[in-house]
Amino acid sequence: MPIANLRLTRTVLAAALLATACTPLQVVTHTVSQKEAAVPAGHYQMDAHHWSIVFDVDHFHYSRFTMRFDKATAQLDWHPGGLDASSVNATIDAASVDTNVPALDTMVKGSDMFDATRNPEIRFVSTGFERTSDAQGKLTGNLTIRGSTQPVTLDVTFNGYGKNPLTKQDTLGFSADGHFSRSKFGLTTWFPAVGDDVHVRIQAEFEGPPPGA
Repeated sequence: MPIANLRLTRTVLAAALLATACTPLQVVTHTVSQKEAAVPAGHYQMDAHHWSIVFDVDHFHYSRFTMRFDKATAQLDWHPGGLDASSVNATIDAASVDTNVPALDTMVKGSDMFDATRNPEIRFVSTGFERTSDAQGKLTGNLTIRGSTQPVTLDVTFNGYGKNPLTKQDTLGFSADGHFSRSKFGLTTWFPAVGDDVHVRIQAEFEGPPPGA
């Protein structure tokens, strides 16, 4: 192939690849702000496609065994005053637990642990917030597992707010981390092979109504 044609072919191919991989300018230049005063007050729903809730527990002191949940919903009521004045509640489908081991999934969902048939929901309802820095604080709330409700505390970071460049919706992002004792909820099965301390890790985006809604 002549050199000129080869160069032309490469140029066309590069242009095609660039066109298919090209990201709109508003996506490339997108930024978020941690200024809570900039967030419009209102009711926000957890983005169904951008969240994760993970529990991990000690396993024979060899490792922290991890399980995630595949179905959950959450609502955030954001008020003037930011984190200090706002509230959140979340519902997890207990039967959606995923340990990556199907047989173990069945055991965790069963009567020995979550008893998901009779207690299909794991719920968290916030009760207060204590600020520790500009964008961080301790969120207290009531956690309900298997019909038992106990107070828990999560370390929460407000990652930021912005207009999602793809959906054009007001969007907020959060990270949360905490611990609770499973025995306080009556979940004592398999102890001490499986530890009592449950570590919780959460990532979540919340979005406001679509434009024009």
